[in-house]
Amino acid sequence: MEEKLVKEIPAKSENLSQWYIEVIRKAELADYAPMKGMMVIRPAGYAIWENIQRLLDKRFKETGHVNAYFPLFIPESFLKKEAEHVEGFAPEVAWVTRGGSEELQEPLAVRPTSEAIICAMYSKWVRSWRDLPLLINQWANVVRWEKVTRPFLRTTEFLWQEGHTVHASFEDAQEEVLRILGIYQDFIEKELAIKVYAGRKSDREKFAGALYTYTVEALMPDGKALQAGTSHNLGQNFSKAFEIRFEDRDQKLKYAWQTSWGVSTRLIGATVMVHGDDDGLVLPPKVAPHQVVIVPIFKARDKDKVLSVGEKLHADLKGRFRTVYDSREEYTPGWKFAEWELRGVPLRIEIGPRDLEKNQAVFVRRDTREKFPVPLDEVVHRAEEVLEEIQRDLFKRSEDFTRENTREAKDYEEFREILEERRGFVVAPWCGREECELKVKEETKATIRLIPPEGESVEGKKCIVCGRPAKHVVYFARSY
Repeated sequence: MEEKLVKEIPAKSENLSQWYIEVIRKAELADYAPMKGMMVIRPAGYAIWENIQRLLDKRFKETGHVNAYFPLFIPESFLKKEAEHVEGFAPEVAWVTRGGSEELQEPLAVRPTSEAIICAMYSKWVRSWRDLPLLINQWANVVRWEKVTRPFLRTTEFLWQEGHTVHASFEDAQEEVLRILGIYQDFIEKELAIKVYAGRKSDREKFAGALYTYTVEALMPDGKALQAGTSHNLGQNFSKAFEIRFEDRDQKLKYAWQTSWGVSTRLIGATVMVHGDDDGLVLPPKVAPHQVVIVPIFKARDKDKVLSVGEKLHADLKGRFRTVYDSREEYTPGWKFAEWELRGVPLRIEIGPRDLEKNQAVFVRRDTREKFPVPLDEVVHRAEEVLEEIQRDLFKRSEDFTRENTREAKDYEEFREILEERRGFVVAPWCGREECELKVKEETKATIRLIPPEGESVEGKKCIVCGRPAKHVVYFARSY
């Protein structure tokens, strides 16, 4: 008897947390490592990350950025140079105090982020306005000693990209920050098919050491927000701490303006959670490891003919799409269907003896389960159309869900009722005072996720908490 592959995955609507863990493990995206809070990214999960890397890296390079690599270890003295930065990351930093059998003269931090080590190098490389802008990105791993972890969403070690740029003026740095924010939003919506809101973080929620932090926020099925990427205007905080100065056109020595920005393997977790269903993954075609799976269906008397046509289809498709041809004979077609559904392959193509009689193949969409015949000579063209439709439809579904679960609150009582009994983003006026921000967090566990870049008018509006005149209309939500 064949082992049943898709088994005991909890219903997504009933237990999202357990569903998420089971889908990641059964679809072989990742597994728990022996060390607490760490994960092993398996080939299927890493293939998604490689596609994310490839697509994002292309966007970065098109805007003039180049890749480099900086050390994993950061001297303690470097990390302490920017006091606010150190204070913000202190609880999460892992330290190396011995090298072999010897005590290190100075402890080394395992990078939680790379501003300190990169700024130390930039202070050597930047001398003149001619050296600017300096636009460098690195693909790397970082370590943050998290207390509560969940695969991809929050782990002790994770993969990411971190861009670090240097500019001659605040205006140039701010333009870079917003350019990257736009790249992130466009990428997440077009490639990952996830609707996000973009805006600025409050001072309380901004990155340690930043002047301003901008964010893209996605809504998960349980109504919690997920910070999907951030872009920081660092001002001159780090350049003054690390003496990053340049001779400007007026021959005066000036401190540079800097930015940093990043997204991580958290994007894989967001993609799983937003699109998956009770049978497993549902992957957007643009980042799916396999976009198309061909499953031949045959008995002994039809085997050669069906396999021959299947092989031709595979040859026609594999030059255009990431395609797998599942001609294994030790498993039944039904078992294969379940396996590829669990793994989230966007399009399944079935070919059997009856289909050959009609000169057709059968398409099955993973997202809707829609099943329909396609003439053999139209398979490549229709596959391209269907994959584009799936990509669009997945985004539309995410967009509709996010908008349906973005609500305005007229007073604090309604604000709390939405957070307790419904879900999602709550849009409300805020006076700008940290006291009100803290009260909301303490009483509802919600935080300000973002301040929209071109927020609606606050004229005549009162803070949802204290009733004072509002400075901003902001998006609140509980979050991961």
